[in-house]
Amino acid sequence: MNTKELRKCFGHFATGVTVVTCETDNGKHGFTANSFTSVSLDPPLLLVSVDRKTKAFQFLKNNHFTINILKETQQDTAMHFAGRPLDNEPFSWEKGTHCHRLKDSLAYLECEPWAKYDGGDHVLYVGKVINYNSAEGRPLSYYKGKFASITSDSPST
Repeated sequence: MNTKELRKCFGHFATGVTVVTCETDNGKHGFTANSFTSVSLDPPLLLVSVDRKTKAFQFLKNNHFTINILKETQQDTAMHFAGRPLDNEPFSWEKGTHCHRLKDSLAYLECEPWAKYDGGDHVLYVGKVINYNSAEGRPLSYYKGKFASITSDSPST
C-alpha cells in the first residue's frame, strides 16, 4: 500500500484542529492534533490518536489532558504546537482543573485518563471528560493538507 497516497485520501475528510495540552514534572506541553473524536456521552469519553514517535506519546501516558478546539484565527497557535514554534508565543495559558489549557480557544474538554489502545504506529488515548466549555466563533479546519474555513455557521437543508 502506498502510504503517501493513503494519507492524501484520508486528507479528503475535513477535520477540526485541536491542541492537546498536559503537564508533567518538566512543565506544560502541547501538540497539534486533528485525529480527535467524541466516543460516548454516557460516560463522557473522547479519543485522540498520537504518533508513537512524538514526545507527546510519553506525556499523555496516565496523565490528565485537555483538548483545545481552535478558532479559525488561531492558525499560528496550531503551527506553534505542530513543531514550528514562534519566538512570540501566539497564545496564552490559563489554569484548568488538572492542567493548563489555551486561553481563548473555541472550546475545551478537560479529561482524566480512561484507557489507551494500540493503534499501529499511533496510540489511541481515551479520556473521560471532567470539565468543558465552549464559545462562539468559527472553527479552524483542515482539509487536503491545508487550513480551511467553514463558510457558514448554519447547516444546509
